[in-house]
Amino acid sequence: MQILQRITTEYIDTEDRVRLSGDVGTDFPVEIWLTQRLLQRLVPMLLRCLERQGADMPHAEILHGFAQQAAKAELIPQTPVQAVIGSVAWLVQSVDIVQSEQAISLTFSGVGGQDATTMTLAINPLRQRLSILCAVCLKADWTLEMWPRWLLESVPSSGQQAGVLH
Repeated sequence: MQILQRITTEYIDTEDRVRLSGDVGTDFPVEIWLTQRLLQRLVPMLLRCLERQGADMPHAEILHGFAQQAAKAELIPQTPVQAVIGSVAWLVQSVDIVQSEQAISLTFSGVGGQDATTMTLAINPLRQRLSILCAVCLKADWTLEMWPRWLLESVPSSGQQAGVLH
């Protein structure tokens, strides 16, 4: 199983899909493709992982908004992971989620469980990754119904969007 060390998230218009170009510590990055349908199932599960934290606190939505803004402000620009000829590319068929109190682990699998690739995110990087996915969905002009207001407020309008996020 490969471990994603760094990823660049990009909406590819001609595919109408999201491409994760991932550095797995080899000469060639992997290209992991996510459909809108898969993201519509995955994102609410990831959001529930965040919302469980502080759910019993008053004004939880406001606190999530502050935490989201802080996580986004800590996002450090990096060189994008570039998809290249020779990269292994595959469509995600399933995502296994394992959650602990400190982190969440996502294992992306292709057809028949092939090409399993894992990414582990602590809470702050999870918030950052969700902001990036929300911005990509906005750029793709996909429905934003699954995104809570506290997260949408942290994402720039479509006129300010970058095409590649990592």
